[in-house]
Amino acid sequence: MSSRLSLSNKELLLDSNLINGQWIRKADQFDVTDPANGNVISTVSNGTAEDAEKAVAAAHAAFKSFKRTTPRERSGLLKKWAQLVRENIDDLSHLVTLENGKPLAEAKGEVLQSALTFEWFSELCPHFGGVTIPSQDPTHRIHTLRQPAGVCGLITPWNFPAAMIARKVGAAVAAGCTTVLKPAKLTPLVALAMLKLGLDAGIPNGVLNVVTSSDHAAEIGTVLATDPRVSKISFTGSTAVGKILAKQATGTMKKVSMELGGNAPFIVFDDADVKAAVQGAIASKFRGSGQTCVCANRFYVQDGIYDAFVAEFKDAVNKQLKLGHGLDAGTTQGPLSSPSAMKKIEEHVEDALHTGGGKLIAGGKARSDIGPLFYEPTIIADVDPNAKVFNEETFGPLAAIARFNSEEEVIKQANNTEVGLASYFYTKDISRAHRVSEELESGMVGINTGIITEVSLPFGGIKESGYGRENSIFGLEDYTILKSVVTGI
Repeated sequence: MSSRLSLSNKELLLDSNLINGQWIRKADQFDVTDPANGNVISTVSNGTAEDAEKAVAAAHAAFKSFKRTTPRERSGLLKKWAQLVRENIDDLSHLVTLENGKPLAEAKGEVLQSALTFEWFSELCPHFGGVTIPSQDPTHRIHTLRQPAGVCGLITPWNFPAAMIARKVGAAVAAGCTTVLKPAKLTPLVALAMLKLGLDAGIPNGVLNVVTSSDHAAEIGTVLATDPRVSKISFTGSTAVGKILAKQATGTMKKVSMELGGNAPFIVFDDADVKAAVQGAIASKFRGSGQTCVCANRFYVQDGIYDAFVAEFKDAVNKQLKLGHGLDAGTTQGPLSSPSAMKKIEEHVEDALHTGGGKLIAGGKARSDIGPLFYEPTIIADVDPNAKVFNEETFGPLAAIARFNSEEEVIKQANNTEVGLASYFYTKDISRAHRVSEELESGMVGINTGIITEVSLPFGGIKESGYGRENSIFGLEDYTILKSVVTGI
């Protein structure tokens, strides 16, 4: 076990599946490792499809009573859950850093955002309901009901192991749904801890269920996507896996939400504030070491300020970013998630420099002296837009920059992708701000900011980045069904 594992609340370190309020430890356990050094942090149960079926049965039984709870009751449960997350923020952040690798400051920000998400849904659900609609028939009255969808199968990624739980489980509970959670195999510890706090908050048995697994993720996903007792599935992850789950879910016509891959453009126009654009670029590109779905992946800078932007960007990266273990003071950049992630960024850097004709400005190599999965924050300028980095999501700390001449040209390049999650651009021209934001083909657009995510934002994409929305009132709607009622008088 990692010598850096240190929790004040020892009850938050769990190794079992949660089914119907019971912690069920399996003899078959798998290692959870620290990506910064490969050390084993702890072990957790290697759940199976059979465990998932038991969890679905528990959630299905619990839904019969939980759907009848009042919005005020559910609001109180979520507020208590948020309070417990705040009270345990240091331990939860510690777990996030150890199993995910992100710097402790980022981990604390994520855990705090999780508490804010629970609070948001607690405040929203008592005021969320149907509407009255005038009928064309004077003897009829029409109203709608918002009712909970049912059992929800929720599959969360490793890069935001706490926040994604709050987004999905928080919305489901607010709506009156019950849940079966499958967290990523790289980051199960904080998932178990978060749901433990949900039980402590008083959420009834069977409403929260979690099945952790290393070897049976596909089978568990199939159960959640095909079981007729599951009314909704929500998945955050790769486009390839999302397509499989979406196809499986059609067999029972369940509600589906998919938050899949991205390839976000970051555009800087001639009239932009260069210093502000550089800080936005750092925030967008290098958060989580470039391993977020809304990270800027392609940089387009207009001719008039191209050289100034590149020079300012290089200076800021060299001065502000520091590689290291997430628990070490001063660290801003942690490790990559896996050897495959390292292989991909090395491939993209090599292609951008040689095939793409780019010029290395900063970084450009792995840092095995720090750990096996560390890669320097990297800037490559003058990259050919046909290079791999412009056409595939890198999911690493690589900023590749191309120059452009006209607004029309850059919008065409920005939209030249099969996915459409997030886009960013910097300008001082209000007319351009409206025009470009409407032309960019993405579900979310940041204007003069590199950070767009918050609980009030409808989060989601278009094209092959998926469908459905998380957070906001629209995220709550996705966990309900709309029923229309006509009454004759």
